[in-house]
Amino acid sequence: MNTSSTPEQPVIRRLSEQVVNRIAAGEVIERPAAALKELVENALDSGARRIGIRLDRGGIDRIEVTDDGCGMSPDDLCLAVERHCTSKLRDETLVRISTLGFRGEALPSIGAAARLTVMSRQRGMDSAWSIRVEGGAVGQPEPCAGPAGTRVLVEDLFFATPARRKFLKSPRVESGHAENVVRRLALAAPHVAFRLEFDQRVVLDLPAQDRAARVAAILEAGQADGLLLVEGQRGDLKLSGYICAPSVHRATANGQMLLVNGRPVVDPVLRTAVRVAYRNVMEHGRHAVVALSLEIPPEQVDVNVHPAKTELRYADSAAVRALVIGALGRALGTGAGVAGVRPDLLQSRGPSSARIWYPPERGNDAAGLSTRMAEPLAPAPPADPGLPPGFAESSLPLAAMPAARKAVPEAVLEHADTAAAMAHPLGAAVAQVLGTYILSQTADGALVLVDQHAAHERLTHEILRAQYLDGEIRAQRLLLPEVVDLPARQVAVLRPFAPALARLGIEIEPFGGTSVLVRALPALLGKENPASMLRDLAEELEADELATPAQADALDSRMDAIIARMACHGSVRAGRRLTHEEMNALLRDMERTPRAGTCSHGRPTWLKLEKADLERMFGRR
Repeated sequence: MNTSSTPEQPVIRRLSEQVVNRIAAGEVIERPAAALKELVENALDSGARRIGIRLDRGGIDRIEVTDDGCGMSPDDLCLAVERHCTSKLRDETLVRISTLGFRGEALPSIGAAARLTVMSRQRGMDSAWSIRVEGGAVGQPEPCAGPAGTRVLVEDLFFATPARRKFLKSPRVESGHAENVVRRLALAAPHVAFRLEFDQRVVLDLPAQDRAARVAAILEAGQADGLLLVEGQRGDLKLSGYICAPSVHRATANGQMLLVNGRPVVDPVLRTAVRVAYRNVMEHGRHAVVALSLEIPPEQVDVNVHPAKTELRYADSAAVRALVIGALGRALGTGAGVAGVRPDLLQSRGPSSARIWYPPERGNDAAGLSTRMAEPLAPAPPADPGLPPGFAESSLPLAAMPAARKAVPEAVLEHADTAAAMAHPLGAAVAQVLGTYILSQTADGALVLVDQHAAHERLTHEILRAQYLDGEIRAQRLLLPEVVDLPARQVAVLRPFAPALARLGIEIEPFGGTSVLVRALPALLGKENPASMLRDLAEELEADELATPAQADALDSRMDAIIARMACHGSVRAGRRLTHEEMNALLRDMERTPRAGTCSHGRPTWLKLEKADLERMFGRR
């Protein structure tokens, strides 16, 4: 055996058209949902006003898309199944692209991997024409019967590329991806009616409608008490759309519908901006529900990045992020009562997420909560002219509210001020339930439940945050400095941050060993237990590797979380009995306080039950 022979010289050869198409199909058509996306985009580009979609076994066995668009002639059909033939590019610059499709790869790629039949008829023509492509083999156009428009049938997807077929998921999973594609495209074209069927079962049936109605239908935001309008502009960039309140969220980002120049995208720049905008008002690990449309000059965005056309490149991604974060921040800055959550009391909520620990009410007698009357309240301090705009005197801790406020008689609905209070978004307080929740009624007959601790925590949070942004949180020096003993690890964490904590109104200094001397606390927190709060702040700082004294910017970015910890300690506790006047004051403050729909941990501060909800629960409708 001759082992010294040289290896055979490789020969470069031209691949056959069928092999080229199958390779291209692997990029463009990765699963049934990808094929469906291309077909529906073609239907929209044809000017369709009604699109019908049918899938069998998640599209693995059959995909059928029917539209009433402009249709194609026999010559058009021949070109449509040939690679890189398209009617959608007016020039060759690939800059001003106004259609969803433009690459001319979808139909030939599908035909290379499946059995494809296209039937089409132009308006005014005597008959329809059909063409068939099977595993890349193209037939001749033939006359057939059919209405104006186009019908595309895809059968046995990936039969010609079995390696790809075996990697498909179950029909249920593939159906989920297909439905998500249709929802995004339906959002992009509210003027078009959509009907989607899975295995002869209607999943989606949307008439042509305005954008607000289409958004509500696509997001399935029936649990949301209204949608928040988003509008913003930055130079040539314009953002519009609707978002759900932060109390409405999902486990994945599938509820985020994003359009750029009318094109559905899965864009990391936009998703990151949405996450940042919701970061301080939503429970950690959950995802916002939004429908946003960005309009950007074509020369400032590149859509020809990937064959799927869902990834983009921006000339100025920082401007895009700033626009989205700013516009969403303004929309989320509304007070409570604008958009909330209607609880589904007829279904189990399933396993709850990790619980938030709230500091207990000191000296609280839990056994007497149901009957104990509110204790006398200390006189209120004079109004503080330094409070940030939008905060009234009643935004101070409830312990500082005037002692003159007295309980309203039991017939609260007959009280002279009740009618005026019921006209507000959160209505008029009726009672305190379980010493924790405020029950109120609105003028339209709805019932509102408010978590008094969560609500007051957000009020305290926003005042502390406004004071911090204004320069410094006002501190109250202790008459007698308090010595706090902490674990050595926490003392080591807090000591370098003493200057930063001073900006938060917390003045500390070492006191030997594992002791810290506390000289001042934020005035807004009242008589707070310094030890408990310092332990929590030390944990917050210790958990963030970026928050170091040498990195002031990183620390500032985490200040909202630190302020949230402080607000939790300074808020009225669950179990604290409130008078009706105190409860109404809390409701009014929630309505005018930014981000008051959720607490500092992202949990809802209020829930709403409409009259219709109650009637359904009691079988009245």
